[in-house]
Amino acid sequence: MATSNFDMIVIGAGPGGYVAAIRGAQLGLKVAVVEREHLGGICLNWGCIPTKAMLRSSEVFHLMHRAKEFGLKADKIDYDLDAVVKRSRGVAKQLSGGVGHLLKKNKVTVVMGEASVPAKGKVSVTTDKGTQELSAPNIILATGARARELPGLEADGDLVWTYKHALTPPRMPKKLLVIGSGAIGIEFASFYNTLGSDTTVVEVMDRVLPVEDAEISAFAKKQFVKQGMTIKEKAMVKQLDRGKGKVTAHIEIGGKIEKHDFDTVISAVGIVGNVEGLGLEALGVKIDRTHVLTDAYCRTAVEGVFAIGDIAGAPWLAHKASHEGVMVAELIAGQSPHPVKPESIAGCTYCQPQVASVGYSEAKAKELGYDVKVGRFPFVGNGKAIALGEPEGMVKTVFDAKTGELLGAHMIGAEVTELIQGYVVGRTLETTEAELMETVFPHPTLSEMMHESVLDAYGRALHF
Repeated sequence: MATSNFDMIVIGAGPGGYVAAIRGAQLGLKVAVVEREHLGGICLNWGCIPTKAMLRSSEVFHLMHRAKEFGLKADKIDYDLDAVVKRSRGVAKQLSGGVGHLLKKNKVTVVMGEASVPAKGKVSVTTDKGTQELSAPNIILATGARARELPGLEADGDLVWTYKHALTPPRMPKKLLVIGSGAIGIEFASFYNTLGSDTTVVEVMDRVLPVEDAEISAFAKKQFVKQGMTIKEKAMVKQLDRGKGKVTAHIEIGGKIEKHDFDTVISAVGIVGNVEGLGLEALGVKIDRTHVLTDAYCRTAVEGVFAIGDIAGAPWLAHKASHEGVMVAELIAGQSPHPVKPESIAGCTYCQPQVASVGYSEAKAKELGYDVKVGRFPFVGNGKAIALGEPEGMVKTVFDAKTGELLGAHMIGAEVTELIQGYVVGRTLETTEAELMETVFPHPTLSEMMHESVLDAYGRALHF
């Protein structure tokens, strides 16, 4: 069988993969993408995008119940779960189709099938028409990850769900258990709780949203409890007894086992990299706990083989994958891109209220030896937040007391996932407190809280 030759082959068409392919094509490389399931990967089809569409529906539902606060009337408010899911799937389909258009526009060859790397510079693809052989001096692994399943807690699609089942639910849970309070778990908890599920969240760590700053986690917990959620921290689900229409969860807290009944369980206990079946070990690519080991430029131990996105480890974020894809494509094309800095990548969680952060938490900065200055500003002190009816929230900034470097920023409240980028740009530009203080923030906006938090770190807050 004839072999098709390329300059670069990308395995996986998620955010990192298709962006790498497009950037490579822009730089004059002959590029092929191999995808086994659907263009856009998990993010566009089963992750970032459809979950945000569903969360938007629950947010509107929540606001409709608050109509009276805004001088409005809305009676007999209800929802149609099938219609909510249909809208979510439609949004995902639209964007997935857009990826196909972009790849075609940039003359990227798309091969649908299961890929393996039998030798350096070689990719074998099993398609519905047989096997297709491809070759290229540069291969980018962008195969993503899938939900981790713990022994005894495996999903069955009926009583126990993964994120995929939760996106196309067979029913509305009445009593829901969410195992894990990272971004995925807490977003689904927020969605279903808002629509009326009696929701319990179990977290093995000592606080919900454990990767966030401790103050933000504490604030979030108070809001979740206020919304009716039950939060169990330093707790572990040891066993699930599945019966007819119900699950009995054995939850260990403080060395004692509690038993609680639920009709639905969502398992959100992390992810594992899709490294199987590629032939990576035989090739010499090093793997640690299902993730490919790379250097700062996403190069593996094998020359000409790169790994980007979720398969290459934390942070497991689509925008990190995309940026890595651009960096690797530029590296292959002979340019000199800067390596991606994980500590300057923002994390966003679209629960109610939203959570966003970049850089080091206060505790992490101190652990690293920094003498810090910390500023805070509450949403209740901001005119736009009051006008929006969103007074619950906080912006927190962490600075190096010696140099003024912005070490980290942490937010919770309305639309903070949109606000955080201001601090991300600041870190990229190596901004100090001086530039941020001198920046004129428009009024009335939520962004003014970012300014006030900086001012507060230096004892200069004006409105609180």
